[in-house]
Amino acid sequence: MMQTRTLTTLNTSRTPQMIFWGVRWSALIYLSVLIALPLIVISVEGLRGGIWSFWDSITRPAALSAIFISVWTAALMTVINMIMGTLTAYVLVQYRFPGKRWLDSLIDLPFAIPTLVTGVMLILLYGPQTPIGGWIEDQFGMRIVFSSPGIVLALLFLGYPFVIRAVQPVLASLDIHQQEAAYTLGASSWLTFRRIVFPAILPAMITGGLLSFARALGEFGSIVIVSGNIPMRSQTAAVYIYGQVESGNLAAASSVSLVLMAIALLTTLLVDYLARRRTAHA
Repeated sequence: MMQTRTLTTLNTSRTPQMIFWGVRWSALIYLSVLIALPLIVISVEGLRGGIWSFWDSITRPAALSAIFISVWTAALMTVINMIMGTLTAYVLVQYRFPGKRWLDSLIDLPFAIPTLVTGVMLILLYGPQTPIGGWIEDQFGMRIVFSSPGIVLALLFLGYPFVIRAVQPVLASLDIHQQEAAYTLGASSWLTFRRIVFPAILPAMITGGLLSFARALGEFGSIVIVSGNIPMRSQTAAVYIYGQVESGNLAAASSVSLVLMAIALLTTLLVDYLARRRTAHA
């Protein structure tokens, strides 16, 4: 009888431990198959010909131009969205107005719709055959679609929610009494924002901006429609990689992919560092 109870107790104590190890290994295997294994494969393919072959692939004029266009358009989008996204989050948190809840839900739309739809929308709105696109081209001599401005517009649309959703909860959690005390002491609305609100939301602004930057580097669906895919002018790195895959040059495609992955990884590590620093400060 005592032996039976002992075996039952041992089996009962082992069950949670077996479940724990099963969950752990399931998560690790899933992570390895979906993320680690593809990263290893593309790294091996990109470096298959040696470091000099890799260097030759990423320093070709078309490849350098594509990487440069991707980086500067993503950087410009990040700066604009950090400013406008923060203003939008501030309005949504601080003010009440009709349709606020509807607008707050609409902000997440770029997360849900296919990026190809974004490209089609921009073509229909700013294409050279449309009234707006034709007027801009006639008045300013600048074409929106099939050029760099179209790329920036597509990235602005896709990256807009990142900053808002990063800044909005921080603004909502701010102590209103600090702002009221500043107003009582004679501080203006701008001074109160600059000295109290802005330092509190700056880490969230940077985090949202970096996330949108990393997202923009790999954007393909909307860009392939609005950019025109003109080498050395409006061809981004993602579209360049697609062209290399289509032509069967997997080594060149993998090499440029490694560059984009390295930039995105450094951006992600910076976001994690800022998040840990903000948590420690809080």
